[in-house]
Amino acid sequence: NRSVKIILVGVGITLFVLLRVFEETLFYDPLLPFFKTVHTTSSLPTMPVATVIGHVMLRFLLNSVVSLAIIWALFQSKDILKFSIVLYIILGVVGVSLFYFLIQTSDAGDHLYLFYVRRFLIQPLFLFLLVPAFYVQRIRQKAS
Repeated sequence: NRSVKIILVGVGITLFVLLRVFEETLFYDPLLPFFKTVHTTSSLPTMPVATVIGHVMLRFLLNSVVSLAIIWALFQSKDILKFSIVLYIILGVVGVSLFYFLIQTSDAGDHLYLFYVRRFLIQPLFLFLLVPAFYVQRIRQKAS
């Protein structure tokens, strides 16, 4: 059982790495080169906002599915999985709404919030918050 967990988590991490390595091929993201260069002084590049948001949502969805699979592999609890799904849905709706708002209202050189909201949506950062929290919860449940 422990070996299977390690293998499944390893597959999940490998999928995260592959998504990152092939991000420029898989996803349309004109903000990627923008944030690597002139974002501190320039306006956002001209871009089809719906396409950018669609690709950010797709990447968030893929990262969420892999994250949920890792959570399932580690804890094998329907309650934890259901709770995680609800959290990911809330995070997705709030994050994408905020991302859209920031794209529409961002001034030249003032892209810090946009950068971090986008980063939170396209990286599996939420997983790094949930896994330790669930482990602590499990330890506390066993102790009581």
